[in-house]
Amino acid sequence: MTLSLATWNINSVRLRMPIVEKFLDEKQPDVLCLQETKCQDDLFPAEPFAQRGYVHQAIHGQKSYNGVAILSRLPLAEIDSRDLCGVGHARHISAVFEAGGKVIRLHNFYVPAGGDEPDREANPKFGHKLDFVEEMKLLHSEAEAGRSSILVGDLNIAPLEHDVWSHKQLLKIVSHTPIETEGLTEAMRKGNWLDLMRQHTPEPTKLYTWWSYRSADWSAADKGRRLDHVWSSHDLGPHLEAIEILREARGWDKPSDHVPVMARFAF
Repeated sequence: MTLSLATWNINSVRLRMPIVEKFLDEKQPDVLCLQETKCQDDLFPAEPFAQRGYVHQAIHGQKSYNGVAILSRLPLAEIDSRDLCGVGHARHISAVFEAGGKVIRLHNFYVPAGGDEPDREANPKFGHKLDFVEEMKLLHSEAEAGRSSILVGDLNIAPLEHDVWSHKQLLKIVSHTPIETEGLTEAMRKGNWLDLMRQHTPEPTKLYTWWSYRSADWSAADKGRRLDHVWSSHDLGPHLEAIEILREARGWDKPSDHVPVMARFAF
């Protein structure tokens, strides 16, 4: 059996449904995780997904901001969401599904961006981001006996030197400051998570999933960052067949500044 799973910060699901539909028609993942859906649950465009076979839907939305969703061709159970930092943001949803004889808990996260100033005192948004990552350190990949785990999403941190276009120039830029990268690395270590993207493509190869809207020619400048991630419990590592970063989606009509990342497993 094979399993294909995609994660994508869509930056408003209603605004970008044409490219979401294009992606689903072309790539047909079994499961799609979206972040920054920016709409309440009752306004989520459920029907276009259902028409394509994604009849199992776990949605946790919020008006105009945040929002996460899991759209699946496989049945979903035990749907849950966590309010990290207790501020009422829709930044996490999880569900359980079965694939290849395994029961898998899937976590979908949208970590706060953190604003522009990497200073907790001057910028409360940055403090919120650090606190959020601190709570993520409590999430363990083997938390549920007899179950595997996958964690995906826009984690808004590029943790490794080759996850950004210039390590030296971005050390004081939010998403690559040492306090953030060390925090996310510790969350991975404490939770015994496996970084599947780097398992498939080790450093020093550059990996990017995000290119700023501020760049007039994003492709030529290629000043990207790996802000989107796919982690798993270690038992799933040997089953990973491929990771695909759909760079071309950044050039589609009315794109998100993030592109889809797909993981394929064989059992």
